Amino acid sequence: QVLLAQSAQDSVQAGGSLRVSCAASRKTANYYCMGWFRQTPGKEREGVASISSRGTANYADSVKGRFTVSQDNDKNTLYLQMNSLKPEDTAMYYCAAEPFAYVPADYACQIKALNYNSWGQGTQVTVSS
Repeated sequence: QVLLAQSAQDSVQAGGSLRVSCAASRKTANYYCMGWFRQTPGKEREGVASISSRGTANYADSVKGRFTVSQDNDKNTLYLQMNSLKPEDTAMYYCAAEPFAYVPADYACQIKALNYNSWGQGTQVTVSS
């Protein structure tokens, strides 16, 4: 499994922006899905966004238009740019990765936690009102 190292915790006031990163120890695979998830105490892990090795992004409805997932293949790093943040975005954010035998160009990776086996350690994001 690839090791995923996330950026440190961060905080911002509502309406502000943050970027969290996730550095992989090596290239995940020729074909893969990578995702961002978030979790608050007592709740299940929620899918936020995903991106395929082909660059196709997929977003949860709650973050569409505000969050952008991207990747730097040279650095094996995944990013989540979060704009117009709301207090309800406060959560522990996790990145995840899963290799695939093949990913079509227009394939939108599912944002379901059970589909991923490699996980980062988590980044606490706090949005104050």
